[in-house]
Amino acid sequence: MKPVVGVMQAWSCIVISCFAIVILSIIGALFKANHHSMMGSTEDPVDGAAVAGTVFSAVIVYILFLVGCSFQAYLHMRESRRGAITLS
Repeated sequence: MKPVVGVMQAWSCIVISCFAIVILSIIGALFKANHHSMMGSTEDPVDGAAVAGTVFSAVIVYILFLVGCSFQAYLHMRESRRGAITLS
């Protein structure tokens, strides 16, 4: 298989996805625990568990991005090891 995106885009996607997974997981855990920093104001949502479910679904999407981008980076690494000309 050939990679679909460039090598820089694949590695950028990996880094951004890792940060997003960590940050959103922390935010989701705070909402799930009804932490006062997320639920203490009058303008904050009432149901922290529902918000946490939405945030954790975004984490799943970023995990899928991470898997896809990692596969693209793997294809780039595999292609660069073979060289420009291959005999099959």
